Order: sequence, then C-alpha cells, then structure tokens
Amino acid sequence: MPNRPDRASFPAPPLPHELTHAALADAAQRCRACDLYEGTTQAVLGEGPPSARVMLVGEQPGDREDIEGHPFVGPAGRILDEALERAGIARDDQAYVTNAVKHFRYRARGKRRIHQRPDRWHVLACFPWLEAELRLIEPEALVLLGATAAQAVLGPRTKVGESRGTRLECDLACVVTVTVHPSSILRVAGSDERRHAMDQFVGDLGAVAGWIGAARI
Repeated sequence: MPNRPDRASFPAPPLPHELTHAALADAAQRCRACDLYEGTTQAVLGEGPPSARVMLVGEQPGDREDIEGHPFVGPAGRILDEALERAGIARDDQAYVTNAVKHFRYRARGKRRIHQRPDRWHVLACFPWLEAELRLIEPEALVLLGATAAQAVLGPRTKVGESRGTRLECDLACVVTVTVHPSSILRVAGSDERRHAMDQFVGDLGAVAGWIGAARI
C-alpha cells in the first residue's frame, strides 16, 4: 500500500468569504490542502461566463493548463471545443469548464512531465473548490467528464460505462450526466475508431443541449 499522508495533516482550503470567481481564483493559489501544489506552476480554477448553463468537470489540469493557467487549453481541450461546437453548445457563452482537482499531478521523465491520475484523497481535499464553483455558477446541467470527475461528485462506485449518457439523480443541477473525458478520444487507435468515439462524445453533449432546451443554447 502506498504511503498516504493523513488528510488531517493538511490545512483546510482557504476558501474566500466573498464568493466571486476572482476571489476563488486568488485563494486557490494559496491552497495547501494536499501536496499537489509542490512542483506545479499554479492552481488552475475553472473558467466561463457567470451565466453559464452547462458546467463541465474534468480530472485535473494538464501540462499546458498548468503553464498557462487556463483549463482545457491542451489537446483534450481542442477535442472538447470541437465536440461542444458540434453539439450546439457555445463554450464562450454557455459553458463553464473546470476540473475536480486544481493542481497538475505528474511524474518527471527527463524534461517531460507525464500525467498521473490523482489519488482519491487529492480529489477529496480539492472538492471544496468544486463545491464553491457550483454555488457560484449554479448551472442547469453538470457534465462529468471521465471517472475521476464522476466519482468526485457521485461517489467512488460510479462507473462511466454504466452511467454514460443518462440523466442521473443528483441535487447539484437539474441535469447531471456522465461521459468520457476528451483525452480518452486522443488515445483511440485508428481513424475510424477515433471518429466513432468522437461521434459518441458529441452525441452525449448533444443530449445535454436537448435536455435543457436546445433552442436556448
């Protein structure tokens, strides 16, 4: 079993008294609720208009996100942008994108930083930030991208394959659903298979647009 620090050994996240995006983003830079801040450039909070109707939650920032300080700006972000456009959801106007964990977990390999999935206790330590974002945005639809996000919100027994594309019972939004993380599409071998995976992903997002009223997206 890995040597896992006790959660109680870390301070509580420094959530601001004023619930604004600027205050949250500033406070997140001081978070020491787990050890992932060590060796990273910055905490990466979500981004999107305060009136966003759809919140999409991924796993954690990647290498580019950690450097630039914005979520979903790397290869997976380009997949997400294309899928949202095809589904009829305008990212700039209608979507707030964020991650369950706000710091990049990686292992060094020479000069490269290789993604490592965050542990469950990292997700738990970071969850107050996601809760604060949900209170701030109050989205109509909450879309959980991949297992880490799904399990952060719905519990550790949630399986993407079983829940994907269905409306789930959850009091965090009128519509809550699970789909794959866009990075999984990048890992699909073969152009036909990747195209099919992308079509499925677009279909999941299109269903969200339909559930909350496609005419108003």
